[in-house]
Amino acid sequence: MEIIYPFLITFTLVFFSELGDKTQLLVLSFSTKNKTKNILLGVALGTFFSHGFAILFGSRVAYFSSDDFQFYLKIFTYTSFILFGLIGFLPKKPNKLNDASSPKCDFLQNFSCLKLNCVILVAFCILVGELGDKTFLASLGLGFEYPNAKLSLILGSVCGMVSSNFIAIFCGKLLGNHLKQDFIELLSNITFIIFGLLGFIHILF
Repeated sequence: MEIIYPFLITFTLVFFSELGDKTQLLVLSFSTKNKTKNILLGVALGTFFSHGFAILFGSRVAYFSSDDFQFYLKIFTYTSFILFGLIGFLPKKPNKLNDASSPKCDFLQNFSCLKLNCVILVAFCILVGELGDKTFLASLGLGFEYPNAKLSLILGSVCGMVSSNFIAIFCGKLLGNHLKQDFIELLSNITFIIFGLLGFIHILF
């Protein structure tokens, strides 16, 4: 369980959070003119470097911190999980991929038009798109919480991203017709809140 649980919690968080995310919209745009295996390879590479960095950094902080510092950082980590979920319920303005108010999305969309290798393009878009995202920050917190399960966390993160984008590519029409965007976001928000509460239960008991 010391290996399986960190993998499952990371996989679940990343999988549900990625559904309908801005980076997934880019992946869907790539899928119309590139092979699926190349796209998923790019997703795996981009996730490995972006989330992998967050997990390794979080685990290093855990090794060099005192017991009191670890306790308060765990409180902060699980509180942030709950806040991520609660913020998702707040009403927000429509934010399209090419919205002028989103410079990161604008940059990634322009970069995706360059004539480069598909794997490199997708990997770079995932790498940049995930920086500072809630799944990136969640990976950072999980790296701190499970410093001795770095490989499980990275594998869970990569598998979660690849699985989510695989489903988006092959079942995009089904998801769009039968699952509304609001419902997908609801699942993501609830997942973060549940894991945040489970974290506090783990601290208390």
